[in-house]
Amino acid sequence: MDNQNLNILTAGYSVHRKPLHVIHTDGLDHYLIRLQTSGKCRTRLNGKIELLEPGDLLLFAPKEPYELIIDAEENQLGETTVSSGDYYIFLIGDWIDSWWKKQKRPNKIKVPLSEGIVGAFRQIMLEQQRISNPSPEIAEYYLKILCMDIDRNLLQQPLHAYPTYLAHRLKNYIEENAAFPFKLEDAASHVGISVSRAVHLFKDTFNTSMIQYTLEVRINMARERIIFSPLSLEHVAESSGFPSYNYFHKVFRKRFGMSPKQYRQNARTNE
Repeated sequence: MDNQNLNILTAGYSVHRKPLHVIHTDGLDHYLIRLQTSGKCRTRLNGKIELLEPGDLLLFAPKEPYELIIDAEENQLGETTVSSGDYYIFLIGDWIDSWWKKQKRPNKIKVPLSEGIVGAFRQIMLEQQRISNPSPEIAEYYLKILCMDIDRNLLQQPLHAYPTYLAHRLKNYIEENAAFPFKLEDAASHVGISVSRAVHLFKDTFNTSMIQYTLEVRINMARERIIFSPLSLEHVAESSGFPSYNYFHKVFRKRFGMSPKQYRQNARTNE
């Protein structure tokens, strides 16, 4: 399988602020791996339109009908906005053919927005964007790691244990609402349990607190926007759920060892 060819046609990161409707009734000419990282949109699965939220990974083979709808959503503040962020990879080749056929693959699975998965998408994209790239196989290695990570997450679904199911619903709530102010009470109420139980259940399942995970989601959301969007740093902080730019600046510097401005400058210098 390692000796088979693999061709990454394109890889990128999209932030949508305007409505979009893409439809391929006869399917794509290539494979698509797409990860929703922020906001919401919709796709057609098995003939029905389904909601896509952060952590939803789409897998489409060539000739499979594909439809994507990005339109206005009402946020927690009652505002109607268009907001959707995603990584995408289009690819073809014998290697991906063999990987796809190893097992039955649903068009949508839920994956964690971890540095492992998000980082693989990011590295593949950055490698593909290099003007002069003497080592194209690096992106292929990242792609293979991503596919193995997808396989591992596929084996873990569905989640049968009820307490674990509740913990993942809490995690999904945080990922879906991290861009907006919310309280632990909101997350606990969403799954119908007390705050105390929610806090302990989340900690036992993921070995981190709900507050710390919320901060991690927000800081990673902000980092993607710093690198790949034209938003001002103040708008990045606000749209990533931080109550103030000063707090965002402090947290970001502690996490990455430099200010948001320096991080953006370094990222763009290394492109």
